[in-house]
Amino acid sequence: MMDEKVGRDEEQLVMEQLISFIKKDDIEQFREQFFELHPYEQAQFYEKVTPPIRQKIYYYLSPQELAEVFQALEIDDDTYVEFLNEMDVSYAAAMLSEMNTDDVVDVFHELDDEDRTQYLTLMDDETAEEIHELMQYADYTAGAIMTTEYVSINENSTTRMAMNILRNEAPTAETIYYIFIMNMKKQLVGVISLRDLIVAGENVLIRDVMNERVVSVQASDDQEEVAQIMRDYNFLALPVIDEHKTLLGIITVDDIIDVIDEEAEDDYSKLAGISNFDNFEQGPFAAAKKRLPWLVMLLFLGMLTASLMAQFEDTLDAVAILAIFIPLISGTSGNSGTQALAVAVRGLATKDASNDESKMRLLLRELSTGAIMGLLCALVVTGIVYFWKGELIIGMLVGVAMCCSIIVATLAGSLIPLMMDRIGVDPAVASGPFITTLNDITSILIYLGLATAFIL
Repeated sequence: MMDEKVGRDEEQLVMEQLISFIKKDDIEQFREQFFELHPYEQAQFYEKVTPPIRQKIYYYLSPQELAEVFQALEIDDDTYVEFLNEMDVSYAAAMLSEMNTDDVVDVFHELDDEDRTQYLTLMDDETAEEIHELMQYADYTAGAIMTTEYVSINENSTTRMAMNILRNEAPTAETIYYIFIMNMKKQLVGVISLRDLIVAGENVLIRDVMNERVVSVQASDDQEEVAQIMRDYNFLALPVIDEHKTLLGIITVDDIIDVIDEEAEDDYSKLAGISNFDNFEQGPFAAAKKRLPWLVMLLFLGMLTASLMAQFEDTLDAVAILAIFIPLISGTSGNSGTQALAVAVRGLATKDASNDESKMRLLLRELSTGAIMGLLCALVVTGIVYFWKGELIIGMLVGVAMCCSIIVATLAGSLIPLMMDRIGVDPAVASGPFITTLNDITSILIYLGLATAFIL
């Protein structure tokens, strides 16, 4: 904790010094200290200062230098647009031209057509064409997150030639740890790592030392599947090809980290019953707009719960003590269903439950787990009700109802996401609130149904 406080104090001191240099118009001191910082720290400074200070930064830094800062920003998409609107249009276009194309495409998706056209017009034709091509790919696909800044060589080149090409292209390439090998038809036929290239002899043909078994993805593949492949193989970059094996671009590990964060946020928001990820920067009306659809749907499901209870009004009137244990049974079953849901969604996300056999194994395990938990909870609650109220019959009724409710809830929590995955719907949509409300209905039906059958 002390080290963390010292780190924050040092960061604040550096920030104040940089601001003081700007206010004094001391460009040399500002640039000297600013470029001693890590790009992440530069981005943090740029993001936190006021618009008038940023106006000075645009004067102190070249478009190429600001591009490095802009790529390190971790902000909402809307904020990118705000920052661009602060800049002179020509300066902004030049800065965007220096960024990696995949990062520019992410920014361009947030711009309106007029601004996008204006920036593309001011860029050089080659850069503008690359950006335009990448924007044609559907969101959340490999094509949408790939970059065209990579190093490729012909299979008939020698290692000496490859090193020369690497030196020339390294400054603009997003990664140089993998060099992709093409044949005369521009098809991807191999890959060689920088390490293997360095240890190979100087005049060895690339085709003799390259790895011919290349793991690649199609441009239309889902970004979540791409992330899974990169995680499984521990790649730093992954080539993207078309149906003719032509290399279209590469996906780097930093982009995949962003994808993993994005998918995790998306799944979390769905599990919480929110249509899109809710962040602190949004106003209350925007947050309410995202949460309200799920809440209204759950409200109607809750009305179904209330109407079910009304059907057992005679039972509750005859044995009023039964009402005491309704929250206990519905709450416990809802919690067990949510636990099973989390296990099932995680299994689908990590591909541990990727085929019929593994899915069936998951269902049987959750069913057995639910039975064990239900039986133990039933014994505990039966004893508690008996010693608390002195009602053995009521205690046994509550215990049996809880056991059945937990088993059903656990089975539903694991089965529903598997069914959704089978029909092509995101299993995270089977959100925690949805499962909980559904389990409320089933637990009340089981509990009061048993009470009506055996007590009245």
